[in-house]
Amino acid sequence: MANLISRRQFAGIAGGVALPLLSPALSFSNSPEPQKTLRVIAYNIYGGKGWPKERPLARQAVAKKQMAARLAQELELYAPDIICFSESPSESITQDIAKRLGLNHVRFPSGGSWPGTLLSRFEITQSQNVPLGFQRPPKLFTRHWGRAELLMPNKTTLVVHSAHLFPTADPTNRLAEIRAMVKSMQTDLQSGKSMLLIGDLNHSPDTKEYKLWMEAGWIDTFAKVGVGEGPTIKADIPKWRIDYVLAAGGIANQVVESRPLFEGGFRLNVQDPQSFALSDHLPQLAVFDLSK
Repeated sequence: MANLISRRQFAGIAGGVALPLLSPALSFSNSPEPQKTLRVIAYNIYGGKGWPKERPLARQAVAKKQMAARLAQELELYAPDIICFSESPSESITQDIAKRLGLNHVRFPSGGSWPGTLLSRFEITQSQNVPLGFQRPPKLFTRHWGRAELLMPNKTTLVVHSAHLFPTADPTNRLAEIRAMVKSMQTDLQSGKSMLLIGDLNHSPDTKEYKLWMEAGWIDTFAKVGVGEGPTIKADIPKWRIDYVLAAGGIANQVVESRPLFEGGFRLNVQDPQSFALSDHLPQLAVFDLSK
């Protein structure tokens, strides 16, 4: 809805008086209603290159520096409160996306060339990259893993882990990553804190990796409330579910929706050889009812 201004404000503008810009996070109401839902998106954005990246229109969008605007515009349709990107492009691009969406921003450097990004409507009070408590082993977390604490409107803390695990069919490194992560999460998991684990985990639900998460106490939001198989890759004909929003603690009981976004600019039109999607992955959306 367009911002309304008073006659006095209009007169000020007409007289050349600059008015302060209103942050999208601010409300015109003196007593804003408490936030009723939490909307979370996990999205591997393929370095912000568009997919397939070889298509002329994808190359043109990158060359004209349009990808931040395109990503932000499409994501804004879902009113996200938290977004975790895997395979982030340059920090200037993710900061641009954050600014367009009115979200806070923290970057999780990669052990290789695939950094992560957390965008949050809420204050990010603390963040750590690869929070093992010791130096990252060279073979582990070559994509990204970061932990952050968010201050929620009710003054409680939500712990968010953003992760992109090791790929390839051989699960050895991926299993080692999960075991290290679960060990580092034990204090939070045992305390019953509300927690989210968001990202491209590079494994399907029928694997030992998935079983480790479930045994540790995580809840798969899609398995709990989703419909169908829920594949998240690839964006033309999705076949595999490897992107997740997992939850633990009280918030796990509040999930009301979880689904991949096989729609809009996230989806590749296979009947149009000129088209491109924003990534080879689909975003995974999860919605939580905070009034429960």
